[in-house]
Amino acid sequence: MVVALTTPAKTLLLSLFASTTMLTSSSNFSANASPTKLIQPPTRVHDFWSSTGNEVAPASGGFRFNLETWAQRYLFTASLGVDFLGTRVPNSSVMCVVVCQIQEIHGYRAAQGYPTFKGQVLNGDQLWDLIEGLEANNLSYYTHLLTGYIGSVSFLNTVLKVIEKLRAINPGLTYVCDPVLGDEGKLYVPQEMVSVYREKVVPVASMLTPNQFEAELLTGSRILSEQDGREACNILHASGPSKVVITSINIDGNLLLIGSHRKDKGQPPAQFRISIPKIPAYFTGTGDLMTALLLGWSNKYPNNLGKAAELSVSSLQALLVRTVNDYTKAGHDCRSSSLEIRLIQSQDVIRKPEIKYKAEIYN
Repeated sequence: MVVALTTPAKTLLLSLFASTTMLTSSSNFSANASPTKLIQPPTRVHDFWSSTGNEVAPASGGFRFNLETWAQRYLFTASLGVDFLGTRVPNSSVMCVVVCQIQEIHGYRAAQGYPTFKGQVLNGDQLWDLIEGLEANNLSYYTHLLTGYIGSVSFLNTVLKVIEKLRAINPGLTYVCDPVLGDEGKLYVPQEMVSVYREKVVPVASMLTPNQFEAELLTGSRILSEQDGREACNILHASGPSKVVITSINIDGNLLLIGSHRKDKGQPPAQFRISIPKIPAYFTGTGDLMTALLLGWSNKYPNNLGKAAELSVSSLQALLVRTVNDYTKAGHDCRSSSLEIRLIQSQDVIRKPEIKYKAEIYN
């Protein structure tokens, strides 16, 4: 199961990668509540609520959860806005994994491209209360954790406690961190969060997906060339994560993705680049989408980060092209404001993308 501490976009994207359970500050954790039937994975034929197999019994009555039935359990945590993409990206089902999402923000946020903020913000204590609710109902076994935009040091420090707790239960937990700090030289979060990410979060991450500006903040070095990007990956590897994908690097007007996979400590990482054509429009949620895609495809191809990145970039570019075409047909100026990505209309290119953007391996 995946636990999602993430933004809206990630929850829907995993619509094509997972079935999703959404947990909010108003969620009812009653063990006697009637659970919603989830999709059945192909690996098991009996019902999710079956009383057979390797079960985890509830704390006091209620349903039983079969760990064998669901091999993949994801948890997401971060902000969740009420924009179209935001409320959907982690909410979907294609790869037979269960997704639980915890929302830090219930409303609109500036980082989503909206001029006004409305809604409520979950603090660290409230997040921990939700995690304890999961634990009380024997729902604290997860294979993956994904975090996205986090707006406060309090919430981020609690996320670190969550990681420690989840890894005590499953030492093999994969933690994918999208360190949403800012873009194009502008911070989205308080300055003090940079050091928390650098000193505490990066060391416990399995995969890191910063953009160029975020990679510079986390390494303390400028990225002005491809070699700088590769060296930034090496610096981040030295801090902890075995997989690093700098999702967008703008060099001399060209857009690149640089990926790096250190399969064994002490060995040089396998590194690659993917050239990405620029699309003359402004979108909301592309970073969320990219990280969710990378998580989904990396889970399918754990030893081939290059292929996972090829599939992810190809899906994302197809989504963006379709979005621009649809808005243009409707008479909208795609350069005038941010566009909500046509996610529902593009499920085909998420499930089965045509690989148009190839990874070029560095020697």
